[in-house]
Amino acid sequence: MRNTPKRAGGDGEPGDSADPGGVGRRRFLAYAGSGATATLLAGCSDEDLDDITPTEGGETNDGSDTEDESGTDDEDGGEDSNTITIVQDSLPTTLDPHDHREAVTTRSLAQAYEGLIRRNADAEIIAQLATDYERLDDETVRFHLREGVQFHSGNEMTAEDVAYSINRTVDPDVGIASPQADQLTGVAGAEPSMDGAAVDVNLTSVNPAVFALFAAYLTVMEREWTESRDDGEVGRQMNGTGPYEVGAYEEDVELVYERFDDYWGDQPDVAQATFRGSTESSSRWSALASGEADLITDLNPNDAPQVEENEDTRIDSSPATRLVFVAMKYNVEPFDSVPFRQAMNYAIDLDAIIENVLSGFGIALGQPTLPDFFGYNPDVDPYPYDPERAQELVDESPYDDVSLTLDSPVGDVFGDVQVAQAVAGYISDLDGVSCQVQQREFASLASELTDGNMETSPDMYLISWGNASFDTSAIAIPVLASYGSLTTYANDDLDELFRAAEDEPDVEARRDLYHEAMALAHDEAPWIYLHQHHNLYGISERLDWEARADEQIYVKNIGL
Repeated sequence: MRNTPKRAGGDGEPGDSADPGGVGRRRFLAYAGSGATATLLAGCSDEDLDDITPTEGGETNDGSDTEDESGTDDEDGGEDSNTITIVQDSLPTTLDPHDHREAVTTRSLAQAYEGLIRRNADAEIIAQLATDYERLDDETVRFHLREGVQFHSGNEMTAEDVAYSINRTVDPDVGIASPQADQLTGVAGAEPSMDGAAVDVNLTSVNPAVFALFAAYLTVMEREWTESRDDGEVGRQMNGTGPYEVGAYEEDVELVYERFDDYWGDQPDVAQATFRGSTESSSRWSALASGEADLITDLNPNDAPQVEENEDTRIDSSPATRLVFVAMKYNVEPFDSVPFRQAMNYAIDLDAIIENVLSGFGIALGQPTLPDFFGYNPDVDPYPYDPERAQELVDESPYDDVSLTLDSPVGDVFGDVQVAQAVAGYISDLDGVSCQVQQREFASLASELTDGNMETSPDMYLISWGNASFDTSAIAIPVLASYGSLTTYANDDLDELFRAAEDEPDVEARRDLYHEAMALAHDEAPWIYLHQHHNLYGISERLDWEARADEQIYVKNIGL
C-alpha cells in the first residue's frame, strides 16, 4: 500500500528524511514518496494532463514524469490479448466510494471513480478532475475544475457534483454518515464558485495538510444519480468519471470493468479487467501460475521463489504506507496501566517476528507514523526486546495473574494471524500473564473498529492502518486522538499537540510538534508497536506494471 523521488507536497510541507532500514535478502522498490507530504488514494498522470501550480511552494508534476497511458490493442488481436484478471485477498464490500474504510475497496473502486487531485507513482500531486488549486485565505481553498468530464451516465460533471461529493463525505446530514469524514479532517464543507468553474472548500482552521488530504481521499460522484437511489442501490451500482465502467458485478464473486469510451483522458491498454477475491495466498498463487490471473496481491513470501522461477511470472514489492500494531484499550484493566502497556512492548522480539514470520518483509516501528511521513521522529527507536525489563514493569503495575485475549483479523494483511500468535507467545512467557489469540473475520472486526464507538472495540486487537498522505496528521490522529473516529486512547497532552499541529502553518514548528507527539506516544505505549507493512505481488510477464507504496493498482497504467 523505485528510485529516490523528489520531495512532494501540494501544501508546501517537505517531509522528514529518515532511513527506514533495509530488509536484507529481499529486493524492494525504493519507497515512493520518500520524505513526501503525500496522501492515501495516490493517482497517476495522463500524458495530456494539465500542469498544476500550487500556490504554497509545493512541488507537483510538470509533465516530465507522466506515465504513458496511451492504449492500443495487442498486435496479435487475440480474444484475451487486452483482457486481464486481478485476484486480491477479497472483493470490495461495497461499490459506494464514500461508505467504507477498507484499502481493498478503495483499490477496487479506483478504476471507475476519481478525485480532484491524486498522487503519481513518484508521490507527486498531479491533476485529475481539477486542473489547479489554490489557497484563498486561512479558511478557504479553491479547486479549478476540468471541463468536458463525463460521468458513465453520460451527464457532464459540474461544480455542484463536486461540492456535493465533498459534503457527502464530511457532513452526516448529506446522504450518509461517511466513515471517511475524518480523512478530510478540518474540512467543513464546499460550494460551487460564482462562475461554476471551481469549487470552494471551507476549512475549520488553517489545515496545512489540506491538499495532501484531498490528493488521497476525495472521490467525485454525480449528485443527481446518487440522490435518485437508495443506499443499497448506490452500494451495488457505479457511476464515476474514470477510464472504466462496470460491465458486470456479482457480489463476492467478481467485478468486471470495461473501458469507458467517453473517458476524458487517454484510452488505456487494458480493455477489460476482472477483479476476484481469494483469502488463501496459495489459491492466488495457483491462479497466477495457471494463467487464470495476471496480477495477485498479498503474495506469501514463501511462494516468492516459485514465482521467480516460473518463466511466465515475477514478483514485485514496495514498503507500504501502512503500519501494523496491536491496540490496547486505555480505559480497561490491565491496559489502564502505562507500565503494563510498556511491558507488552518490551516483551516481544519484533526483529525475530519480522525475520521469521514475515521473511524479512517489514520495518520495525516504535511510533504511530512511518519513516517517510512528515512528523516522523528519527530519535524515537522501536522498543528493544528486553523480557527482563518487561517482567519488571509487569511487577511494577497493579496487575498480576492476567489473562488476555488478542483479537486478530484473518486476511487483513499477510501474516496477521501468525504475527498475532507470535506476539501472544512472547507475552505468555511473562510470569503472571497469559495471552491467547482469537481469530476474527476481517469485515466483522473492521465494522466494530470503524463504527465510531470505542466501547464496541475489543480490549486488545491487531490491525493494520493505511494512509498515503505521508503526513502524521492523517495516520495518527484518527487512531490515537481522543476525538479520532477509530481511537482506543485518550491523552490530553497528546490531543493538545495534535490540535496545535493541525493549526500550525509554519513547517518547522509543525514538525517539532509532531516530533514531541511521537515521543510521547512512544512512552505512553497505547499500542504494541509492530512494523511497516510491505506489499508483495505476483505478476504475469505479459503485464508492464510496478508496485506502488500506496497499495493502489490503477488498471489504466498497466501496459500489455
